[in-house]
Amino acid sequence: MPQAKNGDVVKIHYTGTLSDGSVFDSSEGREPLEFTLGAGQVIPGFEEMVLGMEPGARRKNTIPVDQAYGHHDDGLVQSVDRSYLPDGMQPQVGDVLYMQSQDGAPIPVTVTETDESTITIDANHPLAGQDLTFEVVLVSIDAPSSGIEIISS
Repeated sequence: MPQAKNGDVVKIHYTGTLSDGSVFDSSEGREPLEFTLGAGQVIPGFEEMVLGMEPGARRKNTIPVDQAYGHHDDGLVQSVDRSYLPDGMQPQVGDVLYMQSQDGAPIPVTVTETDESTITIDANHPLAGQDLTFEVVLVSIDAPSSGIEIISS
């Protein structure tokens, strides 16, 4: 039976939990997650977990913070004067706002504090600083396309 390797397109079902056992994400009730192994489309520890699996196999593993979303970076937390907000915007703690990077890409930030004159935003990934446990089932493996299509003989 084939084993998942870099370059393969895989489909998996998964459930992700935190150290307290709470579920932070799951594919249950949805289509399986599809990604190409080795393409950096998912966190490194998740890719490593799927490598070598065969279709139908189940695996459970805890991915350490440095192989997940990294450590929480205090440098990504900042206070912003409300005068920089669009007129009428009244963000609340927990709201996700989008800033624009220098190259124009959207950056999600979470509002962590508010007062009369400022809001505090955090650009860390919400799961930064945490070890993550995943249980995965490999649904299928598709080998990468050769780029050659045979249309007749």
